[in-house]
Formats: sequence, C-alpha cells, structure tokens
Amino acid sequence: MVKVWFRRSVVSGALCLAAVVLAMAAGDLWVRAAAHGHVYAEAAVPAAPVALVLGAEVYPDGNPSPFLAARLEIARRLLAAGKVRAILVSGDHMDWGYNEPGAMFQWLVDRGVPSQRIVLDHAGFDTYDSCARARAVFGVSEAIVVTQSYHIDRAVALCRRLGVTATGVGDDTVRIYREPWRNSVIRERGAVVKALGDVLSGRDPVFLGPLEPGVEVALHG
Repeated sequence: MVKVWFRRSVVSGALCLAAVVLAMAAGDLWVRAAAHGHVYAEAAVPAAPVALVLGAEVYPDGNPSPFLAARLEIARRLLAAGKVRAILVSGDHMDWGYNEPGAMFQWLVDRGVPSQRIVLDHAGFDTYDSCARARAVFGVSEAIVVTQSYHIDRAVALCRRLGVTATGVGDDTVRIYREPWRNSVIRERGAVVKALGDVLSGRDPVFLGPLEPGVEVALHG
C-alpha cells in the first residue's frame, strides 16, 4: 500500500511539474511574440500621447524604491523630450497607509513635472489591472509603458492584448535591490503564467468604473 501511494505521488508530482513547465513555456512564447518589435531604447521609442508608469514598492517613509524611481525618471525624461504629453501613474493603494500612485505623483512634481500632466490610477494592483484600467477607465488607446527590462515584454504584451497600442521602454540601471529574489527569472516566469491565465480568462480588473476624464484633461489642459 505504501509503495502504491508513493508511486502515485511521484507520478502526480511529475505530471504537475510538467504542466507548470509547459505553462511557463507557453506563457513565455506568447509574451515574447506579442512584445516583439514593440520594445525600444528610450531614445528610439516613437512618441505616444501617454506614458504608463507601472507601480512598484514604496518605502514606509513615502519614497519610491530604486526600481520605481528609475521608472519615474524615464517617464520624466520622455515628457521633457516631448515624446509624451501626459503621465499615468498606476499602482497599489488598496490600504490607506500604502500609496504607490501618491508617492509617484509627489516624486515627479518634486522634480519639476507639472502636476496637471500627471494622472493617478489608485487601483493598479498588478500589471494586468493597470493595463486593463488604462484602456477601460482612463480611455488610453496608445501609450509608452515604462517598467524594468525584465518586466517590459509582459507589460507590453498585456497592454496590447487589452486594447492599448503599447510600446515599451525598460530600465536596466538598477542592479541592486533589497529583495533580489523578487526580480529573479523564476518570479517573472511565474508572473508570465499568471498573465497568460488572466488573458485566457478575460477577467475584469479588481476595480472597474465609469470612464474618467483625467487623461483627456491632462493631454489637452
């Protein structure tokens, strides 16, 4: 009985592992294909109306982590260079005491970005939600997505799948992070599987809502 149970456990474990590996491979192929030709160096990226900056960790003192600050700096430069006319900052504000978009807004304003050019999305809880809400809630149809290079293919693929004609610029300047495992290849491969599942399910973002005019006002104000 013990031997039979052990064999069944080994077979079940092997099948589960094979399924995970296949899902990772399928997700990776989809992401690479969908993002191919749409990721650029900052200097070469075509102009678009909006830069969509995806959120990342904010420290307890309210300062963006190095990863997030690097994303914001790219968006600031894109605006200064005339590559975009507005910046949509999308991040996690589920808890009152933790406010990614608020910290992103303050960082940009402190560095000279006009506040009227910045729009806050307080319900960008993950990349899928940020892309879905950019289209469905903020009416963004074309954007430059800004994140880290390890993440940019997935972000561009999701945004394009969700109706945003997206190009992407990834940051490579931040090499040291407080929790390096979070940005490992293994973590990103798992995130790709989740992204594929989200796309196949067609789920709504955590929060939807009526069309908000903030981006349109920022573009023409």
